[in-house]
Amino acid sequence: MVYVTRKAHFAAAHRLFNPSWSMAENDRVFGKCNNLNGHGHNYNIEVTVAGAPPPETGMVIDLKVLAEIVDRELIELVDHKHLNIDVPFLQGIIPTAENMAMAFWKVLAPRIPYGRLYSIKLYESENNLVEYRGE
Repeated sequence: MVYVTRKAHFAAAHRLFNPSWSMAENDRVFGKCNNLNGHGHNYNIEVTVAGAPPPETGMVIDLKVLAEIVDRELIELVDHKHLNIDVPFLQGIIPTAENMAMAFWKVLAPRIPYGRLYSIKLYESENNLVEYRGE
């Protein structure tokens, strides 16, 4: 099995807020991340595809193809957006890095034409990241 990874970057704002909770409970759980107008991050993402490279190409997936898929299906939809407001596929979920990674998986997995989506690593900051493998 060979693993091929494409890295990308996007900047976005979000608010961590559970609408079924009181403001006090949201403040207690989410702290500064519950800011009424949201706050922003410069996210990095790694999308990894796994497979056996066929002898005729030697590539699990052409990295240009993977880059185009990630850019078109994901980055163009989330870059410089407010994730709670502007991104239809994130509506109704609390946009934590964990929930975002799972939502990104749902968007990307059916669009990978060769190999299979193996993992999504979403870096919310230099020190904080989430990895999701579709479990």
